[in-house]
Amino acid sequence: MTSPTAEDTLQVRFWGVRGSHPASGPDMRVFGGHTACVEVRCGERLFIVDAGTGITALGLSLGDQAPAEINILLSHLHHDHVTGLPFFKPALKSTRTVRLHCGNLGGESAKAALDRLFSPPLFPVRLDQLPARFEHVGFHAGETLHFADGFTVPTCPLQHPSGATAFRFEHRGRVVCYVSDVEHDEAWPPENLRRFVQGADLVIYDAMFSEDEFCRCRGWGHSTWQAGVALCRSAGAKALAAFHLHPHADDACLEALDRTLREALPGSFVAREGQTVALAPVLAPA
Repeated sequence: MTSPTAEDTLQVRFWGVRGSHPASGPDMRVFGGHTACVEVRCGERLFIVDAGTGITALGLSLGDQAPAEINILLSHLHHDHVTGLPFFKPALKSTRTVRLHCGNLGGESAKAALDRLFSPPLFPVRLDQLPARFEHVGFHAGETLHFADGFTVPTCPLQHPSGATAFRFEHRGRVVCYVSDVEHDEAWPPENLRRFVQGADLVIYDAMFSEDEFCRCRGWGHSTWQAGVALCRSAGAKALAAFHLHPHADDACLEALDRTLREALPGSFVAREGQTVALAPVLAPA
C-alpha cells in the first residue's frame, strides 16, 4: 500500500490561537500570542479561516508560493479576527486575488464594514488601496459555500454578538470543523450544531473561559472546553482542539488544561501556535 500524498491529506496549521487581543511575554511562548488564524489544506486547496494577527506569519510563510486566488473565510468581523488583513504579505502582490467570505451580516459582504475599519482616521489606507485585488462575498450562515472546482464547505450559524459562522471541511473521508466564536447555553448542544460536527475527526472549538469565568461573562459570546467536550461526545466527534484561548492564560495554565483535556477526551489538545495536524485519508481495505 502506498503512503498518502499531500493531495490525499486534510491538514490544519494553527497560526493564531488567542482570543480578544494578542498576548506576549516570557510565560506565553509555548502556546503563542497571535489572534485567530487557521490554515486548512484539503489536498492542495488552501483555505484560511479568520485573519487575526496570526495571518501575518502565515503570509510570510506562503511568500511567493501563495496561490493566485486566496480564499479567506471569516467567522465574523470582530477585531481579533480581521486585524491582520492589511499585513498579509500576499495582499502586497498585484498578481494575487484575496477573496473574503463573510456569513454573519444577513447575506451582505464584509466590504462596507472593513472599509470603515481600514480607513482614516482609524487606519491609514483602505484594503482596496493595496496592490492585490480584494473581492467580497456575502452569504447567510447555514448555507454551503461552493468553489470553482466543485469543492464545497458547509457552514453553520453560531450564537455570538452580531453572529458568527462555523465551517466544516471534508476531504478524502476526513472532517475538521471550525467552531469559534460561540456561547453555549443550558440546552446544549443545539441540534443544528450537533449535526454539523457529527463524526468530525477534529473540532476546533472556542475555549475562552473557565467555568467560573463563564458564569461572570454570559452574553460575551464565548464558551468553555467542557461545553466543547460535551458537543463532541453528543456528535460522535473524535477530538477537540481548544482554541480562542484567553489572552491572560499563561503557558503553565494552558499546559495543565492540555493534560486535563487529554484525559477527558483522548486525542484532544490545547492548540499551539505553529502546530500542524495532518489527517491521512480513510482508505478502503486492500
